[in-house]
Amino acid sequence: MVQYKVTVFTGDRLNSTTLNNVYIKLVGTDGESDRKWLMGLKGASSFVRGAVSKFKVSCSTSLGNLVLIELDKQSLPLFPEDDWFCAKVEVKSPEGDIYSFPVYRWIADSKVHRFKDGKVFEDNHHLGRYSRQQEIQQREEDYRWDAYAEGIPHSLKAQNPIFLPSEVQFSFTKTTEFVYTASTGLTELKLKGLDNRKEKWDNIDSINRVFCCKNTEISEYVQEHWKEDAFFGYQFLNGVNPILIQCCTTLPSNFPVTDDMVFPRSRCDLADEMKKGNIFLCDYKLLDGVKANTINGKKQYLMAPLVLLHKPPDNKLMPIAIQLKQTPSDDNPIFLPTDSEYDWLIAKIFVRSADFNHHQLNAHLLRTHLLAEVFAVSLLRNVPMVHPLYKLLKLHTRYTLQINFLARRLLISEIGAFTQFASSGGEGMFTILKRSVSSMTYSSLCMPDDIAERGLEAVPNFYYRDDGLKVWDIIHRFVQGMLGYYYKSDSEVQQDSELQKWILDIFEHGFFSQAETGIPQTFTCVTELVKFVTMVIFTCSAQHAAVNSGQYDYGGWMPNTPISLQLPPPTTKGTTSEATMLATFPDVNVTVQGMATMWLLSKQSSDFVPLGQYPEEHFIEEIPRKILKDFQMELEDLSLVIKARNKRLEVPYTYMDPAELENSVAI
Repeated sequence: MVQYKVTVFTGDRLNSTTLNNVYIKLVGTDGESDRKWLMGLKGASSFVRGAVSKFKVSCSTSLGNLVLIELDKQSLPLFPEDDWFCAKVEVKSPEGDIYSFPVYRWIADSKVHRFKDGKVFEDNHHLGRYSRQQEIQQREEDYRWDAYAEGIPHSLKAQNPIFLPSEVQFSFTKTTEFVYTASTGLTELKLKGLDNRKEKWDNIDSINRVFCCKNTEISEYVQEHWKEDAFFGYQFLNGVNPILIQCCTTLPSNFPVTDDMVFPRSRCDLADEMKKGNIFLCDYKLLDGVKANTINGKKQYLMAPLVLLHKPPDNKLMPIAIQLKQTPSDDNPIFLPTDSEYDWLIAKIFVRSADFNHHQLNAHLLRTHLLAEVFAVSLLRNVPMVHPLYKLLKLHTRYTLQINFLARRLLISEIGAFTQFASSGGEGMFTILKRSVSSMTYSSLCMPDDIAERGLEAVPNFYYRDDGLKVWDIIHRFVQGMLGYYYKSDSEVQQDSELQKWILDIFEHGFFSQAETGIPQTFTCVTELVKFVTMVIFTCSAQHAAVNSGQYDYGGWMPNTPISLQLPPPTTKGTTSEATMLATFPDVNVTVQGMATMWLLSKQSSDFVPLGQYPEEHFIEEIPRKILKDFQMELEDLSLVIKARNKRLEVPYTYMDPAELENSVAI
């Protein structure tokens, strides 16, 4: 007889404990053990939260190299079946070899679950192939594609969060905090009777009293400076929608701006300033002709502005011209800083409202949430746990499927908050999403390429770019090291069928097989694979944080980011006043619903896992663990640099600080 020493690690998560009987079978290249009841000296406490319990499994002969283990648990008579979160199992063979089997799964039923040795990747042994095929077949059953709406990336088919596979559901902590934050977001405002008030604001002071219920350091700065041109320009670089602005070398034909308009009595010349790279454009053409919502029985207004900005010698980006509709006409004036106070201010308000809708649907929902779900579903359907890609990306899918399910139910459904209270809610929302999908390219998702294409390499005070490019480079080096360890040649990438199925599913279900997007349909080389995986990790962590975390900072003070507007823009100059502005703003109840939603979406959970942290130890080889440690150290160093820089800034830019970046799209 020979003995195998088995160590079982129960996860340190809330409710990880099981009181059921746990069984194990060891499977090797030369045989398998009997199914063994794991009963030790600890008795019922063997599998409590955080427990590390040791057992012995006897076999008549050596099993050879261990390939996998089988785990199952059975409830006792009169005791209910409970959920058990097993972290990992380690087995020491009679020959002294140690095998580690990463689990990191909730085992909620009495079925047999198979887990492979963490070091095994290319395993052509029939047991290994059979195990992987079984795992993928089960995953294809658990994770099915669904089309939520025509023309937008496909999602996970699910009827209710409680029916999601346990491995992708919120933790108890996450669920409790999410429900609490959602339920309390409007509590104080409800007590003041504001959530049902369908009338207009009568003065700015009334808005201020609501805003004071919840504010942040940056939102208070926004309240004080929202009217200023310099702050208006700053937000295109470092606000929540930094992906629209581009260097302007030629004026669009539908934006007839002249030198006399923007540089009166100045030596500056528009053509020369464009040649010098000092002119910038924000074009909201995706919103052109979109049918605006009806809220509180009143028609709303959503413009598709063009905004021209200038970088003067002091490097503060300043707006110099705004046209609120795409087609030039006599009733579509070009507004200028030299216009009356409220003509210019209302023009900027319409831009800020357009920016909110463009940001939420394109920069935020589509380019982070929906894409992250495509990456996650394809991973879970096509890639087994033992695969290095699964190990690399699993933590970057954490909570994404459930948060997106909730977004579809609570925000963009027929009764969702966005549908009811945003000017692009309802029919307009899907028009914008479809247009955004059509305009999305691979290069626009890869930050170095995107910055170059928009001509923004040299713009000063562009902290989104400065921090983001550093994060991208750190992720890229990490991915290059990890995948370079497993793939020694391009042919190994080409022959990896699981890898190829992953990218093909993404190409088909995320980008509708449109080759013109530039998204690869297959991976032909290691370099191509590394870049794509870098983009996936960056999108799910840094990019999502950049367009999500500051929502309340910049949107909590409604006049800076109105989610809807209920008067059309002025068609002639000199007809506006403070009363016009107040009448244009969204109603009281619309304002407070918007505030509550942005508060919820900006709130970080206490079980947040920052970028670079892999609490689940899927990588057990020495070299990958060293690469991971280097990755973490680089991120820590960058965080210190960013924090030091922010101390010198009037408005700190924290959204790309690695310490603040969640590993996944989890809120």
